[in-house]
Amino acid sequence: MSHWFEPLADHMGPAYLRYSFTKGTAQEVEFLVGALGIEPGMRVLDVGCGPGRHALALAERGIAVHGIDISQTFVDLANSAGSPLATFERLDARAMAFDAEFDVVICLCQGAFGLMTANGDDAVVLGAMAKALKAGGRVALSAFSAYFAVKYHTGADFDADTGVSHERTEIKNPAGEGQEVSLWTGCYTPRELRLLGAAAGLHVDRISSVEPGSYGIDPPTIESAEFLVLATRM
Repeated sequence: MSHWFEPLADHMGPAYLRYSFTKGTAQEVEFLVGALGIEPGMRVLDVGCGPGRHALALAERGIAVHGIDISQTFVDLANSAGSPLATFERLDARAMAFDAEFDVVICLCQGAFGLMTANGDDAVVLGAMAKALKAGGRVALSAFSAYFAVKYHTGADFDADTGVSHERTEIKNPAGEGQEVSLWTGCYTPRELRLLGAAAGLHVDRISSVEPGSYGIDPPTIESAEFLVLATRM
């Protein structure tokens, strides 16, 4: 299966890791390890892992992680780190077929959920994430805030019918060469995220307002760009 993000990833390559939103990996992983009770001996699935920044940070803590991404370019970058505890493969999140294999599933920074803007695709991804979990397993999912998109994201067009934000922006490759591209992001309210979670067989434990590199337990507001969902497979 193909996706509109693949040629963007091919253009950016390792330059993706120059963007400011990727600089908070250590804080994000530190928070998730505590909030989800992640320990060595557990197995984590990273959905939409990109170049593997969260997966590799978890592996450094002795956690076995399997990352999937639709971009072969990003998968190759992640594999080039040579971590013995982190494995990566090209796989469309809509086609996942894992069954009760993982203790924790993470999907962060619109790695898959939220970039699947066709009707129903995000629900398919979340359902596959839930199925990948063992009973009682935990999920961490980030999603772009519809409130924030409407109030602050003035450089993008927000479709009130679909909840999808569209913007034109420039991305750069490792040589600094720019390319103008379209980005589509599905945006959500906490209520919608709870309903999607319940439909996937997840109990939503907490939804927090967060920013990249500043994960925590602040209640949802209209002032932050992202929501972080922590949930448990029922």
